[in-house]
Amino acid sequence: MKDLKKIIQRFPKANILVVGDLILDEYIWGSVERISPEAPVPIVWADKKSYTPGGAANVANNISAFNAGVCVVGVIGEDRNKDILLSELKKRKISLGGIFVEPKRYTTVKTRILAGHQQVVRVDWEHTHSLSQKLNQKILNFIQKNINRFDAIIIEDYGKGVVNERLLEELIMLAHSHKKIITVDPKEEHFQYYHGVTSITPNRRELENAIRNLKIKDTTNRFKLNSDTLFTDKDINLAASEIIKYLDLESLLVTLGEQGMQLFDKSGRITHIPTVAQEVFDVSGAGDTVVATFTLGLASGASKLQAAHIANFAAGIVVGKVGTAVTTRKELLERIG
Repeated sequence: MKDLKKIIQRFPKANILVVGDLILDEYIWGSVERISPEAPVPIVWADKKSYTPGGAANVANNISAFNAGVCVVGVIGEDRNKDILLSELKKRKISLGGIFVEPKRYTTVKTRILAGHQQVVRVDWEHTHSLSQKLNQKILNFIQKNINRFDAIIIEDYGKGVVNERLLEELIMLAHSHKKIITVDPKEEHFQYYHGVTSITPNRRELENAIRNLKIKDTTNRFKLNSDTLFTDKDINLAASEIIKYLDLESLLVTLGEQGMQLFDKSGRITHIPTVAQEVFDVSGAGDTVVATFTLGLASGASKLQAAHIANFAAGIVVGKVGTAVTTRKELLERIG
């Protein structure tokens, strides 16, 4: 635990680049007293509205909350929500130099309407078409020009179009040539694009779907790809080891909800990390916290196992908060004890 605390104390010295899908999380808070006469739905008496960064912006927010340096790279639309998101990022001292505007695209917004602590409905505004070649190149040019400023790169892939095959191919080559850590919070349909990254951090559902989707060679012949049957824990362990080989990863960290996490190492070592969550109110954004803290740990000199333990403590804190939340070094150090 003393070693983990020393690593966390080094967080402010790190500088991280986050690349991916920027999202604005909007919350409308209120209460419900009756059902609508127009349809069998609750009437929410709204009394408050709040905004937080989501997606790749939330990953950057998690890093900023630890007082580490962070720059976010992504795309927003030419609309009112653009201004709200940029304002929220500026408040959190997140560098905005890598954000590009595409007029034909919405700024992605997820609006959650809550009655008390209960989410009633969510409304999404988004475009998911791929970026133009010109915009792709602008992003790559920015990263190439600034890569030496950063200790690690995080790819936050929400499948909204920013993270694409060509961008990843160029970005992974760039990270290798500059000897940078590169981690991915993955989208299951894109697993084949992550070849050669340092680590990926899927949840169990994402890993199971990737197992079904990927056309990898099962050298063990002990699990079936494209199967509709449920995967056992043993199947998951075997498949994760195969994916590490297939994608040439150094490690793979799977989040398992109430069962904690499982770290798979290139050497074949598998380590189960039990959950430390004391209570669970909201799992929104917990995956963002995991990839942010895990990567920040690696950039601060942690081993992959140490970084996974730190990420597990951080995730245990944020799921105890309502909405898309972050934690701080003070909270993290207190939870570790």
